[in-house]
Amino acid sequence: MTSGTDTTTFTGTAVVAGTAYAPVVWVRPRPELPGSARTVAEDERDAEFERFVTAADTVADRLTARSAEASGPAAEVLQATAGMVRDRGWRKAVRKNVRGGADAEYSVVQATSKFINMFTAAGGLMAERTTDLKDIRDRVIAELRGEEEPGLPSIDGEAILFADDLSPADTAALDIDHYKGLVTELGGPTSHTAIIARQLNLPCIVAAGREISEITAGTRVMVEGSQGVVYVEPDEEDARRQVRESQERAVKIAEWRGPAQTSDGHRVQLLANVQDSNAARLASETQAEGIGLYRTEMSFLSATEEPSVDDQAALYKKVFDAFPHSKVVVRTLDAGSDKPIAFANMDEEENPALGVRGLRIARQNQSLLTRQLDAIAKAAEGRGEDAPTWVMAPMVATAREAEWFSTLCRERGLTPGAMIEVPAAALMADKIMPHLDFVSVGTNDLTQYTMAADRLSSQLAYLTDPWQPAVLRLIQHTCSVGRDTNTAVGVCGEAAADPLLACVLTGLGVNSLSAASTAIAAVGTRLSESTFKQCQEAAEAALDAVGAVVARESVRKMLVGE
Repeated sequence: MTSGTDTTTFTGTAVVAGTAYAPVVWVRPRPELPGSARTVAEDERDAEFERFVTAADTVADRLTARSAEASGPAAEVLQATAGMVRDRGWRKAVRKNVRGGADAEYSVVQATSKFINMFTAAGGLMAERTTDLKDIRDRVIAELRGEEEPGLPSIDGEAILFADDLSPADTAALDIDHYKGLVTELGGPTSHTAIIARQLNLPCIVAAGREISEITAGTRVMVEGSQGVVYVEPDEEDARRQVRESQERAVKIAEWRGPAQTSDGHRVQLLANVQDSNAARLASETQAEGIGLYRTEMSFLSATEEPSVDDQAALYKKVFDAFPHSKVVVRTLDAGSDKPIAFANMDEEENPALGVRGLRIARQNQSLLTRQLDAIAKAAEGRGEDAPTWVMAPMVATAREAEWFSTLCRERGLTPGAMIEVPAAALMADKIMPHLDFVSVGTNDLTQYTMAADRLSSQLAYLTDPWQPAVLRLIQHTCSVGRDTNTAVGVCGEAAADPLLACVLTGLGVNSLSAASTAIAAVGTRLSESTFKQCQEAAEAALDAVGAVVARESVRKMLVGE
């Protein structure tokens, strides 16, 4: 927090650009959790468990109904949350507690705590899902008590929503006609809340810290999403002017039609990140020139058995069909760590983020990888030269791994590549790239490994910022080797969705940028307003900065003039 003569400001992690000005509303409070159990008589325990089942079914049905009214990632998150309420393992844990004599409310708390501890120990995306677990716990408890469902308040006018950490279900239900911005105390740039906020194009700041609790409901604030700053009680005339300028910018972005290039004609391919055929279809309706990251593992997170080659091929083909005349880049299973997949048969690890994940799984189970490559090749049959199928492996760390994966791909007529997300892969790019046709930088993991900071930790969000010069220097080195070896270098992490950072990446020599399809127009618009030389100069300034904040502000002044 900083205070000046004009206004007080709070700073967090910028997630979605845009400016909003409105009164603050806070999410409805969560129910107070019981600290001890109420003993239930043995002959009443079956009825007590049925009371829980009725409440849980009501909550699940309500979430499912909301998912039917939503689309894209929002619908998927609501469906996934409803699925968690119906999860047999969770309900079994509640039943065990009730049969032991505890009342339904306390049994829900205890059962949920068990899973929260498990997810926290797993780390990464699994740790992030503890927010979902707490959310379903609180909704079911409120239903059991007959209380109002926690979460979004009912409002008539416009407001900016504040929360300690908004649940994905609540984020997915945001009505952007009323909610004009979102600020959370916790969270991170790759959280479900951030992902949905991008889809909604809602100005969003996360990891703003506990100090935002000082801002009371009704206080008028201005949220500057691109800079990650909240201005408390700013000058109204100035705030409304900035909102108008932001809206004018949004209109310009909506009118952008591509192709993506700098103002002096330097081309950059803009691609979409997708996780299934529905996301691919939505991406095909934007200016995306193809798919730069197809996250195949996202379709198998709940699968208990490995799908057959034919079943996998049918799944992949639906994604390919959304872009019949464009490049599609498929990532092989990025399982392990925060995305455990039952059929991959991984042992429990003390430090899964640095353990057996991604390509490393195939060291002990190569047939799992070869069957997936067979399925990808089968799904790609009939695609012409204008629609190449590129396949990349996650978590490549050595030249030997790159060579091995490349051989498997080429045997099946697939174009081989690798993710650059392990610092060793960037540093050894000159040894890795000769085996590959392309690489794609995964900035989310590259940043967390370079900065030794969990990318989902709110407390470490200042470190897990892709503007970190150390990360940019690794990307610069990767691009330099790419030019020397004639290897295409793309970026498919969240950094590619940041319009200003996209200019920096272009200046570093990145050939393609892949991001959420809703971010593509903003990136393309910003690129069209800068020359390639300006992008190179911006890249030099970012590389020379002492930290992420200075890098971002230096580039903003150079390219935007603010």
